[in-house]
Amino acid sequence: MQADPNCVFCKIVAGEIPAKKVYEDDEVLAFHDIRPVAPVHLLVIPKHHIPSTKELTDDDAGWMGRLMVAATKVALAAGCQDGWRTIINTGRIGRQEVMHLHVHLLGGGNEPLPIMLKR
Repeated sequence: MQADPNCVFCKIVAGEIPAKKVYEDDEVLAFHDIRPVAPVHLLVIPKHHIPSTKELTDDDAGWMGRLMVAATKVALAAGCQDGWRTIINTGRIGRQEVMHLHVHLLGGGNEPLPIMLKR
């Protein structure tokens, strides 16, 4: 698998940086966000390095679909039966902080999550 030696998420995949993992298969890793903003705040990442959705091509449809299916498994396993939010930030304008494609999975609690953007 491709890896970027300077990428914090690639280092987590390689076991060089610890993370509180909740799911792992051959292509995907999910772990707790270190700065949670909801009762459940997990990150779901591909194990291979791709900076963002901006770099996706038609050839990536298969593993990207499997990433989203894994996110659903993770959400349900985390107890988010009544719903959750998935967020993929892309680039500076999208407020992406780590340049390794990742899905934020937010949920938990009894109340709906706050509105994301004001109208």
